[in-house]
Amino acid sequence: MSRNMGGGRYQSSGERSELADRVVRVNRVAKVVKGGRKFSFSALIVVGDMNGRVGAGIGKAREVTEAIRKGMEVAKRNMITIPMVGTTIPHEVRLKWGAARIMLKPAAPGTGVISGGAMRAVIETAGIKDILTKSHGTNNPINTVRATLAALQQLRTAPQVAELRGKEVDQIVGRRLANAYKRTEVTAANGTADTASAQETK
Repeated sequence: MSRNMGGGRYQSSGERSELADRVVRVNRVAKVVKGGRKFSFSALIVVGDMNGRVGAGIGKAREVTEAIRKGMEVAKRNMITIPMVGTTIPHEVRLKWGAARIMLKPAAPGTGVISGGAMRAVIETAGIKDILTKSHGTNNPINTVRATLAALQQLRTAPQVAELRGKEVDQIVGRRLANAYKRTEVTAANGTADTASAQETK
């Protein structure tokens, strides 16, 4: 027997890292044994640094808090890095993972995260602020999360594609977009430098 008990957030008071975590789903499973039933819980957790890194994991235990803790540990070990252009993704991605069919599409600044369910948890913890998404097929959150992570791993920025092909960025996307990429890189570098100087001041 299983029951969906999740959908909210879980924050551990002892967690010192700056990672954001999201409880996507908690299932209660009852196993019938001689003498009665044994209950256990499984938790699907998504962890991200809100700056392009995200991971997911499943934890199983006799207690909910222990299942969530195990899921967070697995998610931290399996984090991936997502290439981003400003606050969105570089290009559109369509992926079929088992029965799940998803679409991720870049959006203009100010659009927000147009998504729902398990996909929204992955995208928000990854730090993507403007994106359009669509999910077809299965409603299983585990498959949806895995499909979303697989799609995000397929993303490539124009500089990365240009490097693989041995060409300049403006030969791939044109001079206008190439200049936009350069401005984005300069802004990101300045932001990193400001954060580092602020930490040194503290």
